[in-house]
Amino acid sequence: MSHTAQQFDDIIFQCKDIFIKKEKDYGTSWRVLRTISVIDQIYIKALRIRNLQELKTQKVADDIPSEFIGIINYSVIGLIQLKLQPSIEPDMNSNDVERLYDEQILFAKNTMLSKNHDYGEAWRDMSQESFVDLILTKLLRMKSILHNEEKLLVSEGLDANYVDILNYAVFAMILLHQNTKTKL
Repeated sequence: MSHTAQQFDDIIFQCKDIFIKKEKDYGTSWRVLRTISVIDQIYIKALRIRNLQELKTQKVADDIPSEFIGIINYSVIGLIQLKLQPSIEPDMNSNDVERLYDEQILFAKNTMLSKNHDYGEAWRDMSQESFVDLILTKLLRMKSILHNEEKLLVSEGLDANYVDILNYAVFAMILLHQNTKTKL
Protein backbone atom coordinates (compact mmCIF):
# COMPACT_ATOMS: atom_id res chain seq x y z
CA MET A 1 0.00 0.00 0.00
CA SER A 2 2.96 2.35 0.39
CA HIS A 3 3.20 2.24 -3.41
CA THR A 4 -0.39 3.47 -3.60
CA ALA A 5 0.33 6.22 -1.07
CA GLN A 6 3.25 7.42 -3.21
CA GLN A 7 1.17 7.25 -6.39
CA PHE A 8 -1.57 9.24 -4.64
CA ASP A 9 1.00 11.87 -3.62
CA ASP A 10 2.37 12.06 -7.17
CA ILE A 11 -1.10 12.66 -8.64
CA ILE A 12 -1.93 15.24 -5.97
CA PHE A 13 1.37 17.03 -6.62
CA GLN A 14 0.21 17.61 -10.23
CA CYS A 15 -3.28 18.66 -9.13
CA LYS A 16 -2.06 21.04 -6.44
CA ASP A 17 0.40 22.65 -8.83
CA ILE A 18 -2.45 23.48 -11.22
CA PHE A 19 -4.71 24.57 -8.34
CA ILE A 20 -2.09 26.98 -6.97
CA LYS A 21 -1.29 28.39 -10.42
CA LYS A 22 -4.99 28.99 -11.10
CA GLU A 23 -5.29 30.66 -7.70
CA LYS A 24 -2.52 33.04 -8.76
CA ASP A 25 -4.32 33.71 -12.09
CA TYR A 26 -7.89 33.99 -10.78
CA GLY A 27 -7.61 34.49 -7.05
CA THR A 28 -10.17 32.64 -4.98
CA SER A 29 -13.12 33.41 -7.24
CA TRP A 30 -14.31 29.83 -6.58
CA ARG A 31 -15.30 30.96 -3.06
CA VAL A 32 -18.62 32.21 -4.47
CA LEU A 33 -19.63 28.69 -5.55
CA ARG A 34 -22.46 27.11 -3.64
CA THR A 35 -22.54 23.35 -3.12
CA ILE A 36 -24.83 22.69 -6.09
CA SER A 37 -22.52 24.70 -8.36
CA VAL A 38 -19.47 22.68 -7.31
CA ILE A 39 -21.42 19.46 -7.83
CA ASP A 40 -22.49 20.66 -11.28
CA GLN A 41 -18.89 21.53 -12.24
CA ILE A 42 -17.75 18.04 -11.30
CA TYR A 43 -20.78 16.57 -13.08
CA ILE A 44 -19.90 18.38 -16.32
CA LYS A 45 -16.33 17.07 -16.18
CA ALA A 46 -17.39 13.48 -15.40
CA LEU A 47 -20.02 13.54 -18.13
CA ARG A 48 -17.45 14.82 -20.62
CA ILE A 49 -15.10 11.96 -19.71
CA ARG A 50 -17.94 9.49 -20.19
CA ASN A 51 -18.77 11.00 -23.59
CA LEU A 52 -15.10 10.83 -24.64
CA GLN A 53 -14.94 7.20 -23.52
CA GLU A 54 -17.98 6.34 -25.60
CA LEU A 55 -17.28 8.51 -28.66
CA LYS A 56 -13.53 7.73 -28.73
CA THR A 57 -12.92 11.18 -30.27
CA GLN A 58 -12.72 14.71 -28.96
CA LYS A 59 -12.91 18.20 -30.41
CA VAL A 60 -11.70 20.22 -27.41
CA ALA A 61 -8.07 20.13 -26.32
CA ASP A 62 -8.60 19.16 -22.66
CA ASP A 63 -7.96 15.44 -22.40
CA ILE A 64 -9.33 12.85 -19.97
CA PRO A 65 -6.47 13.22 -17.45
CA SER A 66 -6.99 16.99 -17.29
CA GLU A 67 -10.70 16.42 -16.62
CA PHE A 68 -9.85 14.03 -13.77
CA ILE A 69 -7.51 16.69 -12.37
CA GLY A 70 -10.42 19.14 -12.52
CA ILE A 71 -12.63 16.65 -10.67
CA ILE A 72 -10.00 16.28 -7.95
CA ASN A 73 -9.53 20.02 -7.55
CA TYR A 74 -13.27 20.79 -7.58
CA SER A 75 -13.73 18.07 -4.94
CA VAL A 76 -11.20 19.90 -2.77
CA ILE A 77 -13.06 23.14 -3.41
CA GLY A 78 -16.30 21.41 -2.41
CA LEU A 79 -14.78 20.19 0.85
CA ILE A 80 -13.38 23.65 1.62
CA GLN A 81 -16.70 25.28 0.84
CA LEU A 82 -18.53 22.88 3.19
CA LYS A 83 -16.13 23.93 5.92
CA LEU A 84 -16.16 27.70 5.28
CA GLN A 85 -19.45 28.29 3.45
CA PRO A 86 -19.53 30.28 0.18
CA SER A 87 -18.54 33.94 0.21
CA ILE A 88 -19.42 36.71 -2.20
CA GLU A 89 -16.10 38.35 -1.35
CA PRO A 90 -13.36 35.87 -2.27
CA ASP A 91 -10.39 37.36 -0.47
CA MET A 92 -8.41 34.44 0.95
CA ASN A 93 -4.65 34.71 0.93
CA SER A 94 -2.47 32.13 -0.81
CA ASN A 95 -1.13 30.64 2.42
CA ASP A 96 -4.64 29.95 3.72
CA VAL A 97 -5.69 28.45 0.39
CA GLU A 98 -2.71 26.10 0.35
CA ARG A 99 -3.23 25.11 4.00
CA LEU A 100 -6.92 24.33 3.39
CA TYR A 101 -6.06 22.38 0.23
CA ASP A 102 -3.50 20.30 2.13
CA GLU A 103 -5.95 19.65 5.01
CA GLN A 104 -8.60 18.29 2.67
CA ILE A 105 -6.11 16.18 0.74
CA LEU A 106 -4.80 14.68 3.97
CA PHE A 107 -8.38 13.84 4.99
CA ALA A 108 -9.02 12.19 1.59
CA LYS A 109 -5.71 10.31 1.65
CA ASN A 110 -6.30 8.95 5.15
CA THR A 111 -9.78 7.81 4.10
CA MET A 112 -8.31 6.16 1.01
CA LEU A 113 -5.65 4.34 3.01
CA SER A 114 -8.24 3.02 5.48
CA LYS A 115 -10.56 1.84 2.72
CA ASN A 116 -7.67 0.31 0.78
CA HIS A 117 -6.76 -1.68 3.86
CA ASP A 118 -10.29 -3.05 4.17
CA TYR A 119 -10.97 -3.56 0.45
CA GLY A 120 -7.53 -4.88 -0.45
CA GLU A 121 -7.02 -2.36 -3.27
CA ALA A 122 -9.83 -3.88 -5.33
CA TRP A 123 -9.87 -0.64 -7.33
CA ARG A 124 -6.77 -1.79 -9.21
CA ASP A 125 -8.96 -4.31 -11.07
CA MET A 126 -11.58 -1.73 -12.03
CA SER A 127 -12.01 0.06 -15.33
CA GLN A 128 -11.75 3.78 -15.95
CA GLU A 129 -15.37 3.62 -17.10
CA SER A 130 -16.44 2.26 -13.71
CA PHE A 131 -14.73 5.13 -11.90
CA VAL A 132 -16.59 7.65 -14.04
CA ASP A 133 -19.90 5.86 -13.47
CA LEU A 134 -19.27 5.77 -9.72
CA ILE A 135 -18.42 9.49 -9.73
CA LEU A 136 -21.63 10.26 -11.62
CA THR A 137 -23.60 8.10 -9.15
CA LYS A 138 -22.09 9.96 -6.19
CA LEU A 139 -22.95 13.30 -7.80
CA LEU A 140 -26.57 12.27 -8.35
CA ARG A 141 -26.71 11.14 -4.72
CA MET A 142 -25.33 14.52 -3.64
CA LYS A 143 -28.01 16.32 -5.65
CA SER A 144 -30.60 14.17 -3.89
CA ILE A 145 -29.07 14.99 -0.50
CA LEU A 146 -29.34 18.71 -1.28
CA HIS A 147 -32.90 18.26 -2.54
CA ASN A 148 -33.75 16.59 0.78
CA GLU A 149 -32.17 19.53 2.64
CA GLU A 150 -29.35 17.27 3.86
CA LYS A 151 -31.70 15.32 6.12
CA LEU A 152 -30.20 11.83 5.95
CA LEU A 153 -31.57 8.62 7.36
CA VAL A 154 -28.67 6.22 6.86
CA SER A 155 -26.45 7.72 4.17
CA GLU A 156 -23.07 9.42 4.20
CA GLY A 157 -23.01 13.19 3.95
CA LEU A 158 -21.73 15.50 1.25
CA ASP A 159 -18.18 15.48 2.60
CA ALA A 160 -17.85 11.68 2.36
CA ASN A 161 -19.13 11.79 -1.21
CA TYR A 162 -16.60 14.48 -2.19
CA VAL A 163 -13.83 12.36 -0.67
CA ASP A 164 -14.96 9.26 -2.58
CA ILE A 165 -15.15 11.24 -5.83
CA LEU A 166 -11.67 12.66 -5.26
CA ASN A 167 -10.24 9.22 -4.54
CA TYR A 168 -11.97 7.60 -7.53
CA ALA A 169 -10.45 10.28 -9.76
CA VAL A 170 -6.99 9.68 -8.25
CA PHE A 171 -7.37 5.93 -8.82
CA ALA A 172 -8.38 6.55 -12.43
CA MET A 173 -5.32 8.76 -12.92
CA ILE A 174 -3.02 6.13 -11.40
CA LEU A 175 -4.41 3.48 -13.73
CA LEU A 176 -4.20 5.83 -16.73
CA HIS A 177 -0.50 6.35 -16.03
CA GLN A 178 0.07 2.62 -15.59
CA ASN A 179 -1.79 1.75 -18.80
CA THR A 180 0.04 4.35 -20.87
CA LYS A 181 3.35 3.72 -19.10
CA THR A 182 3.79 7.46 -18.54
CA LYS A 183 5.58 8.79 -15.51
CA LEU A 184 3.43 10.16 -12.70
